[in-house]
Order: sequence, then C-alpha cells, then structure tokens
Amino acid sequence: MIKEVIVVEGKDDTAAIRRAVQADTIETGGSAIGAAVLKRIALAQERRGVIIFTDPDHAGERIRKIVAAKVPGCKHAFISQEQAEYKGDIGVENASPETIRHALSHLRTEYEAAVSMVTWEDLIDAGLIVHPEAASRRLEVGKKLGIGYCNGKQFYKRCAMFQITREEFEAAAELLDK
Repeated sequence: MIKEVIVVEGKDDTAAIRRAVQADTIETGGSAIGAAVLKRIALAQERRGVIIFTDPDHAGERIRKIVAAKVPGCKHAFISQEQAEYKGDIGVENASPETIRHALSHLRTEYEAAVSMVTWEDLIDAGLIVHPEAASRRLEVGKKLGIGYCNGKQFYKRCAMFQITREEFEAAAELLDK
C-alpha cells in the first residue's frame, strides 16, 4: 500500500493505478479543479502526502501546475507520451501496470524557492533550447531525469524545482550524443 494519496484526472486513471498498486486516489475531474477538490488534496498532503500523477499532455500539465501551486510540497510521478498512448489517446489510463509502478518508484519532489544547479547556458550547450532538434532532445533528457516533457523555460524551472544536480543533468544530456 502506497502511503501517499495519488492525484489523478479521472476514474479511468484510478482504475489503472489500482491495477498496478494498492493506493488511494483523488480525482480532479479534469482541468476545471474545484475548490472542494483542492481542499481534499491539501488535507491529504497534510495527513499522508500527495503524489501528482497526471496525463503527459497539455491538460495534465495544467492540472499538475494548479495542484502544485495550491498544495506545496507534492511529489510528482511522470510517464512519457509513448508510455501513455493507445490508439491515439494519451492518458495514465493507457499505461501498463509496470510503467505505473516504475513511475511511482521514481518520484520527484519539488522544493520551494529552489535555486537551479543547472544554468540556462547548460541547456543551450546541451541543445535543449535554440537548437533545431531541441524539443526531441528535451523529451529524451526529460525521460532520463524523470521530469517529463516540457518547453525550454518549464524544463529549466523543473530542474530547479526538483533539484536536478549538474552531474545528473550532464549524465542524461551525454546520452543524447551516443
């Protein structure tokens, strides 16, 4: 049984989580998260801790940002779009139990007022921004670091938020050129 409560988008996500692990979930009901849901998530964070596990798409990232902003200190589980895709549909509900268990065993915790150990210049040097293949390169490095896919500015923020060390970053970026 996972101690923390897992925040997911809907009932199909809850079913997928329960196929993989024993855990309690809170469903946001989509990206229009109500005050009552946020209050339940805050209570869960206070009593047991919270893991945010949303779809690897625009709506899922929006939900992740809303919950993280309103309920500080959450842990984050990420899967890639490829791991969450089935017949053109992207969602946690499509991920295999093994993928879900892997994501839940590689959580990232955000740190408030974190200072990035990775610089903007590091992102440029690694070809993660201002590079013709920056998006695909960020996707691969994001997978290796376990922080998911995002644009360059958000990638930089996640490196700070999850306290990615320069060594972790360099090791992940080094794999791009092999």
